[in-house]
Amino acid sequence: MRRYFFFAATALLTAQVGAKEAGELWQPTAAEIGPRCEAIAAEAKRDIARFERLPIEGVSKDTVLVSWNQLGIKVEDVSDPIYFLSQVSPQADVRKAAEECVLKLSALDNVIYQSVPLYRRFKALKLSDAIDTMARAIQLEQFEDRGVNLPEDKRESARKIFDRLDKLQQDFARNLRDNNTKLPFTAGELKGIPADFLATAKRDDQGRYVIGFDYPEVDALLGYAEVEDARRRYQYEFSRRGTEQNLEILREVIALRKQLATMLGYPSFAHWSARRKMVERPEVVDDFLVTVGSKVEEVEKRELAELTAEKARHTGDANATLRRWDVFFYQQRLKMARYSVDPQTVRAQFPTEPTIAWLLNVTSRLYGVEFRSNVKLPVWHADVRGYDVYDRGTKKYLSSFYLDLFPRDGKYKHAAAFGVRGVSMLTGRTPLSILVTNFNRDGLDQHELETLFHEFGHVMHNVLSKTRYLMHAGTNVRRDFVEAPSQMYEEWTRRPDTLRLFNETCPSCKAVDMALVERMEAARLFGQGLKYARQRLYAAYDMALASGNPGDPMLVWAEMEGKTPVGHVPGTQFPGTFGHIVGGYAAGYYGYMWSEVLALDMLSPFGNNLMQPAVGARFRTIVLENGGQVPPMQLVERFLGRKPSPEAFFQEITGKRAAVKPTPTKEQER
Repeated sequence: MRRYFFFAATALLTAQVGAKEAGELWQPTAAEIGPRCEAIAAEAKRDIARFERLPIEGVSKDTVLVSWNQLGIKVEDVSDPIYFLSQVSPQADVRKAAEECVLKLSALDNVIYQSVPLYRRFKALKLSDAIDTMARAIQLEQFEDRGVNLPEDKRESARKIFDRLDKLQQDFARNLRDNNTKLPFTAGELKGIPADFLATAKRDDQGRYVIGFDYPEVDALLGYAEVEDARRRYQYEFSRRGTEQNLEILREVIALRKQLATMLGYPSFAHWSARRKMVERPEVVDDFLVTVGSKVEEVEKRELAELTAEKARHTGDANATLRRWDVFFYQQRLKMARYSVDPQTVRAQFPTEPTIAWLLNVTSRLYGVEFRSNVKLPVWHADVRGYDVYDRGTKKYLSSFYLDLFPRDGKYKHAAAFGVRGVSMLTGRTPLSILVTNFNRDGLDQHELETLFHEFGHVMHNVLSKTRYLMHAGTNVRRDFVEAPSQMYEEWTRRPDTLRLFNETCPSCKAVDMALVERMEAARLFGQGLKYARQRLYAAYDMALASGNPGDPMLVWAEMEGKTPVGHVPGTQFPGTFGHIVGGYAAGYYGYMWSEVLALDMLSPFGNNLMQPAVGARFRTIVLENGGQVPPMQLVERFLGRKPSPEAFFQEITGKRAAVKPTPTKEQER
């Protein structure tokens, strides 16, 4: 997850605003946010005015690119800590004040990128270095995307649209984040749900269990509740947690995007958006989604037939029909029956704290770094812990990161890596990233395990970055590439060569049952048709809303989902919860699968052993350290030594990937 601010940067705090530790996050009070926000906005305006007065003949790398980089650092030191706190602070007044500042700085961003004098100075730059040229090109894109070439009256209209879209995105996210709805269930309705989950669940004054919408609760209700009506009621309300407000927001967002694209001379928002991505044209996305659909269609049908048969056996009704609220439940049952994979058994195998230690051990060895716990780093909640990153060879400090792993009220509800401070080698600036999840405290199931490694892949992309300019730092890459390094890292949860390090990391833990791991992988591959058919649907829906004729988002969704084998449940409101397409993944949700094509292919240099430090070092140097300062396809081809192939992806989405047998290297054996 990324939030782009002024100068497309990601931020933290430097000594300018009082940080004492290298990786310390600035955590202002609600009263401090407003004045600091006003001060940095005023300072940025003064600096921009000086840029605009710079004589054209005085334009150079130093007077423009280098100075722009310094200004970006100054602003992001305020903007990104504040944005981050708007998503996670336990204090409602801090979140509110932070949101107000976010809008103020976003509005300033929109004004600056419509500055014709600034645009002309970037246009006048003459550069020969490839990284400098890339930086100039990205900045010109930013200006042109905001409508700098429009007539003045249309520029003003475009600016107002961008301001409004920023506000709507914020409102949409808040409605989901701050929804504290609790649904009451009797003990009988929760038959089948693990006893340890119920032991910690709260009750109302009538003795009923009250269950909210954090993901440990979602997994428990939809994965284990034997009573179908309990699953039905929960799935229905969970789909409506964005409320009618979010549907109205989405309608306005779609209309504004279409208006903006038309104003900028494009037939649709998809055309406007795609030109800044690897695909370049929406037609490429459409063709890709057709191919994915053709690959998974028969697999999905076969899997649904198996789930329907399982429901018939479970209920004793030979004519049972599989419903939307049944899918996850019967997948769990089949996986347990067929592969003896119970998520509770997996949690017992991967207790949370030892699993975090294992992640750090694996990553340390792979990338040649050392992670040191730093208790001096101030935290915003007692659950949070901080770490510093050192290069193992040079012992040099590189960066820092925080882990914020467990759910609480008012916290961002999903999993994300917030790159809150971007690197700039030009200035000696070191990066910082924050991993935010909502995990079970006792142990991780298979999905949580993959999520942990996935999001930590984003963290590493941020904190191992060594880009010249802030604008290229870490995950500031093309949107349809940003997921590739993190999707690739999910594989490290599955291989024997990485899992054997778990026992070394935690000698007192139960030894990893490799037979269980093999069954977990077999269970993971069951359901690939369902998973990728759903992903294709989400991506196609996103592209439909970004088309030249988007229609009403709720009606379009009901029609598209209604054509799927399981159908649409009247009254459910998934579009009001689809935060990705209101945020940075608009006309870009396909990027999850597009990135995965590259991610799975990039595993090939590791062969049968993922724990090869020499290959990990190459990946760190070529891909992670370069961030966005080199086009992503060049990085992929440089790492692979060839053009990428989609074959591994097609094997993955059809459940045909063969198990990999480990071949330890001498380095690993040592």
